[in-house]
Amino acid sequence: MSIANVLLTDDEKPFVETMTKRLNKRELDIIPAFSGEACLEALGKDGSIEVVILDVKMPGMDGIETLQKIKKKHPLVEVIMLTGHATIETGIEGMKMGAFDYLMKPCDIEELVAKVMEAAGKKRQHEEKIVEARMKEITNRRAY
Repeated sequence: MSIANVLLTDDEKPFVETMTKRLNKRELDIIPAFSGEACLEALGKDGSIEVVILDVKMPGMDGIETLQKIKKKHPLVEVIMLTGHATIETGIEGMKMGAFDYLMKPCDIEELVAKVMEAAGKKRQHEEKIVEARMKEITNRRAY
């Protein structure tokens, strides 16, 4: 059993392939996506995705635009932005738009796994609160 379901989105295929192998070894279930569009498509198909690791610089739909669309359609999914030295400001901008965190590329694998676990935990807490609120709502309706 995996400890988190993660969508890894980056246009660099060798990076995605290497990171997928390294993260799978740490019991993370990785779904690869090579563009912002592919990321959104995967999120639409798979409701079990908890965390998106998202590269900021991609051709076509960049990480910031992808982040905006993720937060609009899938507000509980947590997003960790990956950024190069030249795009630290973009990472900070992403945080303001709802990203869970951002990491510099190349990132330390243990730090990335720790961030993914934190993000997945946050998503699960939000989901539990929603379920509790719905249960209270149902219970309160029955009381009348």
